Amino acid sequence: MPKVKHVSAKDCYVIVLVGTMKGAFVLRSNKARKKWDVGGPYSIGAPVYAMAFDQRQGRRRLWWAQQSFQWGTVLCSSDDYGKTVTEPTTYSVKFPVESQLTLKNIWQITPGRNDDPDTLYCGVEPAALFESHDAGKTWSPVEGLLNHPHRPKWQPGGGGLCLHTIVPDATNPKRMMIAISTAGAYRTDDGGATWQARNNGVRAEFMPDKYPEFGQCVHKVVQHSDRPERLFLQNHWGLYRSDDSGNSWKDIANGVPSDFGFCMAAHPHDPETVYIVPIESDQYRCTPEGKLRVYRTKNAGASWEPLTRGLPQKNAMETVLRDALATDTCDSAGVYFGTRSGKVYGSSDGGNSWKPIIEGLPAVVCVKAAWVGDDGTDSPRRRGGAEKKKAGKSKTIKSKAAGRSAPAKRKTASHARAAR
Repeated sequence: MPKVKHVSAKDCYVIVLVGTMKGAFVLRSNKARKKWDVGGPYSIGAPVYAMAFDQRQGRRRLWWAQQSFQWGTVLCSSDDYGKTVTEPTTYSVKFPVESQLTLKNIWQITPGRNDDPDTLYCGVEPAALFESHDAGKTWSPVEGLLNHPHRPKWQPGGGGLCLHTIVPDATNPKRMMIAISTAGAYRTDDGGATWQARNNGVRAEFMPDKYPEFGQCVHKVVQHSDRPERLFLQNHWGLYRSDDSGNSWKDIANGVPSDFGFCMAAHPHDPETVYIVPIESDQYRCTPEGKLRVYRTKNAGASWEPLTRGLPQKNAMETVLRDALATDTCDSAGVYFGTRSGKVYGSSDGGNSWKPIIEGLPAVVCVKAAWVGDDGTDSPRRRGGAEKKKAGKSKTIKSKAAGRSAPAKRKTASHARAAR
């Protein structure tokens, strides 16, 4: 077994969370982001598809999902960057018995709005949305989606039937967009009581009807808080933008080598700037021409430019998955991505130049980044404009309450249950 190392991060440091097929890692650097220290692996031997960092109310809480093909999937958390880990004594995220569904995996962990600091969301497989209103102690399914009339017709894709994207609206507490492979994008406008398919204009290349109401294989949706009505979408085939909160979508695949891909990330300060990593096709899931290129638009998809400085441009048959591209919120934005070959690359200048941060990891499936101390409310750090705030506590997604057992702490050195 590998020796577990630990790092800690003080305010104004940057951390990059890396989930792999054999455990989770925490990368740390100061604001210059020239040298990185590595903590982990945590949950040794277990696939970790989802990670998150919650800084609301002064927390420094790390979350990740530990999957075991023998023991199932559990949520783990740490308030000291992995040195001590809180793992539930029972499975906190689980379907009600009457649903006849069994949790296979947790694909996304998303903190709620800043004005509702104890709310968290999980996207799972089979596709469902779970929420917690007590900072992750107990979880329950959002029944408006769990009992959606489309559910019997949803079909799994190559990665299963997974809810992998959760986008709480930046200004409307009752609105949220989610994405499911292969069901498409759905939005609620009433706090989760009802959900409507929002796939108008998004094609399903693999379906007889290329533009169905639902059934698209959406890979990622992103939003910038300064323009919440604008969304960007990376589809199984297709790049899209919506300017009406997802009611309709416009093709923006202008000048990219392929409009197939998995990942997508928004610039933290500029709502016009988005990053993607094109993949050649669903039959050949590697970078086109063997060139590892991140593509960036600075004009909301009117055009795209390849970012190659520091990235290999020969024999780089790499794959970057849907949750393996992220940005931090530093003044000079950092951009990070991980590959299925176990490499993590980073840029400290918004993507203009790149360098490898670490190599030789297990296959990377998740990358998240954060500037420690930035809880999303410090407007001078946000060049695109101050985040809009509303007085009072917001209404959150409705769910059925359910009691759960209290968590227990243990040291990560002995935390290897999923590896058995």
